[in-house]
Amino acid sequence: MRNSRARWSEKPQARPVHRQRNFRAVGEGDRTAKFQIYQRQNLSDEHDFSCGILYLPHGGEPLTLARYNGPGHEHGDIAYRPHIHRASERAILAGRKPESDATATDRFQSLEVALACLVEDFRVTGLSPMETHPRLF
Repeated sequence: MRNSRARWSEKPQARPVHRQRNFRAVGEGDRTAKFQIYQRQNLSDEHDFSCGILYLPHGGEPLTLARYNGPGHEHGDIAYRPHIHRASERAILAGRKPESDATATDRFQSLEVALACLVEDFRVTGLSPMETHPRLF
C-alpha cells in the first residue's frame, strides 16, 4: 500500500454528490503490478456506497476486478441488498463490463466493512479499513 492515509475529496467539486478516496497499491511478488482501491459514498444516502479494486496495466485500460456495493440500488434480481461484482471471463467474452455480474451478500452493511471484506478477499496488506475512518466520539 503506497498511501494508506488517502484523503477524501468531494465530487464533483462545484456541487458535490459523493465523496471518494483512492488508495494506490502494488503487487506483493511483482512490484510492477499496480492497483487502485477506492471508496465512494453518496452524500445524501448512507446506503449508496461502493468500494472496489482495479488492476492498472502499464499502457492499458484499467480493469475493475471487484466492486462491493451497498444496498442503495437494485441490480438485476438483487433488490436493495449489498452485493459484490467480480470480473469474469464470461462477461468479457460476452462484450459486457468485466464486473457486470453480481452476487448478493450479507457480509457488510457499511462502506467501512465493505472495505474490510475487500482487503480480506484480495489479501491487501498495509491498509487497516477500520483505521481509515476517524472515530467521532
